[in-house]
Amino acid sequence: MLFEVWAPHARDRVTLELNGTGHPLDPDPLRDGWWTGTVPAADGDRYGFRLDDGPVRPDPRGRRLPDGPDGLSAVVDHAAYAWRHEPPRLLLRGAVLYELHVGTFTPEGTLDAAAARLGEVAGLGITHVELMPLCPFPGVRGWGYDGVAPWAVHEPYGGPEALKRFTDTAHGLGMGVVLDVVHNHLGPSGNHLPVFGPYFTDSHHTPWGAAVNLDAAGSDEVRAYFLGSALAWLRDYRIDGLRLDAVHALADDRALTFLEELSAAVDELAGEQGRRHFLIAESDLADPRSTTPRGHGGLGLHAQWNDDFHHALHTALTGESQGYYADFARAPLAALAKTLTRVFFHDGTWSSFRGRHHGRPVDRERTPAHRFLGYAQTHDQIGNRALGDRLSASLSPGLLACAAALVLTGPSVPMLFMGEEWGARTPWQYFTDHTDPELADAVRRGRRREFTAHGWAENEVPDPQDPATRDRSVLDRAERERDPHRRLLAWHRELIALRRTLPDLTDPDLGAVKVAFDEDARWLVFRRGDVRVAVNLGAEPAAIPLGSNGRDRVLAAWLPTEAPARDGLLRLPPESAVVLSDG
Repeated sequence: MLFEVWAPHARDRVTLELNGTGHPLDPDPLRDGWWTGTVPAADGDRYGFRLDDGPVRPDPRGRRLPDGPDGLSAVVDHAAYAWRHEPPRLLLRGAVLYELHVGTFTPEGTLDAAAARLGEVAGLGITHVELMPLCPFPGVRGWGYDGVAPWAVHEPYGGPEALKRFTDTAHGLGMGVVLDVVHNHLGPSGNHLPVFGPYFTDSHHTPWGAAVNLDAAGSDEVRAYFLGSALAWLRDYRIDGLRLDAVHALADDRALTFLEELSAAVDELAGEQGRRHFLIAESDLADPRSTTPRGHGGLGLHAQWNDDFHHALHTALTGESQGYYADFARAPLAALAKTLTRVFFHDGTWSSFRGRHHGRPVDRERTPAHRFLGYAQTHDQIGNRALGDRLSASLSPGLLACAAALVLTGPSVPMLFMGEEWGARTPWQYFTDHTDPELADAVRRGRRREFTAHGWAENEVPDPQDPATRDRSVLDRAERERDPHRRLLAWHRELIALRRTLPDLTDPDLGAVKVAFDEDARWLVFRRGDVRVAVNLGAEPAAIPLGSNGRDRVLAAWLPTEAPARDGLLRLPPESAVVLSDG
């Protein structure tokens, strides 16, 4: 078996330590900084690399870390897995995504336990499960964004074979799998990459410290490292798409950016495999160039999260106005109408949160609606609150039903956060399991300091290191069997079924979306082809002037609602939603 490692920081020698025996590696004459050697090895064999006289460290490209980030790597024979199902050929245009955290989706917190529940997700009508990061991190519990080994699968989740079983199960149910990957930083503990080479640079700084080296000396190999990792998920695990965490934090001054390289490589792999791979960006820039095709001067990513839609919807539902919600909260229904038709609220407008103008308009003539994801809740928007409280903690079932209608029938690709479909009351809190006591204490103190500055008492802020914080965040499926959760679950199923059967609800033409609203009466209605969706967020019944052609019919309603009367008025009960057809 060929073993190789990029280790330009080695002064004289690199030794492969395999099953307790040392094997000197040779410098590669054709690749500067690379060391190689061929040694017999089998699946599961433990190994690592010793640079000069240093300690043995895991392989930066190791596919498995059985003992965690500070232990040895293990050989993985990807060809040994016998796949049972072919990946489905699914388009983003008709997609409905479901964000899932393996560690809290079930009490067991493993990929196999999650796979056993995928039938429920498929039965909801979901097309793609979006897994939060799976790369190894110290400890057992965590969100996954502090991973340190971007080629491997967190062992407490089940390791590489469990991910294959999960993906295989999803494909057998007709669903695709999207994996959240982090390229903008690695975790603060268990990161051995700086020992091997210039994986990080002081030329840029990020909220997490030194930036990943995407543009300084040695960055060709660093980019190849992360490109190779991304393609390995798609190739070796048959993942269908990747969600790219916080791409705005990728410091990259090169003319050809890392994201363009990644987009081109993913498109090339999809062509070779005859599959449909895609990249979904998380970006804070409100910049449509992220998803503009490379041939038209963009980065060529296939879609991006739209937090502006979330913020507008959140303020309309809750009335919250703190922090980045302030601009949206001034006229929340107007903000919601803008994000339904023009995608970004901040499209060159003043952002009081940033103290500057922000964003860029979307070209609605050239940009399809499925370039953007719309959602009412995500792991970030729940977990970064002090108590990790979901919308269900403060909103009525009727308002939750309105949120579902706006997300699941709106122009963007809808995404739900696990448990949202039944209005789960379990919180989703920030939890960690740092093995370094100093780091654990720093995270605990930092979390409390952040929220006490906003008026929370210190003892009210959950301790991230307490195992009970994770346990509180585990879904309670017993809720599904009682109202209002059971009714909300049926409502989500009904809306997703409409989206899958009515072509108007997957029409990519943003320019065709028409919206009307009344800020004071708190109602909003939008049209997509022959379909009209109306929500009344107010506490009083609303009389909405829709007009009538005599062919109106109710397709779905949260509360009993009649089609518009002869006077053209839709009489909508308080805190309710309706989907109508006039075709």
